[in-house]
Amino acid sequence: MECGINQLKHHRAVACRYDKLALRYEATVHVATIDIWLRSLTKIGS
Repeated sequence: MECGINQLKHHRAVACRYDKLALRYEATVHVATIDIWLRSLTKIGS
């Protein structure tokens, strides 16, 4: 669990929480999660 949170914190907007509205912050977390997931898929395929 901690590794996943650390991966999310590599995304600046998630770590600093620029968005003050909860809905926008949640969307930022979703985008960061999708980015991490897609990057892991490309590592597996290589």
